[in-house]
Amino acid sequence: MWPNKQHSLGWIFVSRMIGILCFLIVVVLANILTFYVANPLYHAGVDFLNLNFWLLMLIGIIIFIGDIFGAFPFPMNLPAPIIKAIGSVFIIAFVLRVFQWVDTATGNNIYHYFWLLSFVIVPVVFIVVLLAGYYEIICDLWAKAKIRDESDTVVHAAANDLPPSSSSVKSWDDVGAELRMMLYDLLHRFREEIRRR
Repeated sequence: MWPNKQHSLGWIFVSRMIGILCFLIVVVLANILTFYVANPLYHAGVDFLNLNFWLLMLIGIIIFIGDIFGAFPFPMNLPAPIIKAIGSVFIIAFVLRVFQWVDTATGNNIYHYFWLLSFVIVPVVFIVVLLAGYYEIICDLWAKAKIRDESDTVVHAAANDLPPSSSSVKSWDDVGAELRMMLYDLLHRFREEIRRR
């Protein structure tokens, strides 16, 4: 549900779209197999999948939008936890429908208890997912600020270690120190660009 921060926006978009396409292929294949499979339980399962198709698509689209917002940098990723919390509520609604379907298929009366319990579970799950999302954003900001402070400290320490040049002629030590600083700046910028994506 929560995307890896190392993945780029394009990777998240492509992977989630592949997931939605795979789901559509599974639904189409399951409906085609109803012509060849005579099992009534299989037919009931496919009917349940068809009845809840739009709910599952809605869940997939909500989680997809939440993951897209979560891939953006700080100010733009603030809606992601809210969207994912809403998606978690729809997931609970689908789980309740699964229990209702199992109840009708087996004749047990457990759905009523889960339905009553859902009035407690839905707000708790919503709040937990929301707080976890914002906690992740705060931890990410804190880690980036710490890395930035450490890199600034290293740059200042390296600049202070450079010997003051009294003349315009540079020694090999000066050239080596400048090369080290140049490599450090390149690697630091490269790492920052990767983190932004």
